[in-house]
Amino acid sequence: MLLERLIKFMHSDLGISQEAIILAQKVENENPEPNILPMILWQYGLLNREQLDRVFDWLETV
Repeated sequence: MLLERLIKFMHSDLGISQEAIILAQKVENENPEPNILPMILWQYGLLNREQLDRVFDWLETV
């Protein structure tokens, strides 16, 4: 599943903590989408602009 791959990428390649990802998933609630999760992390200051750009670049290639 794309969302699982995205989470693995953010955690292993960008160093985003599991706790931050879990928080964003709770905010996102019932319908997690790969393109929304990074935006939530960015809005909460858990992902910087460079990391956000890398996530969207990654999403374009998968």
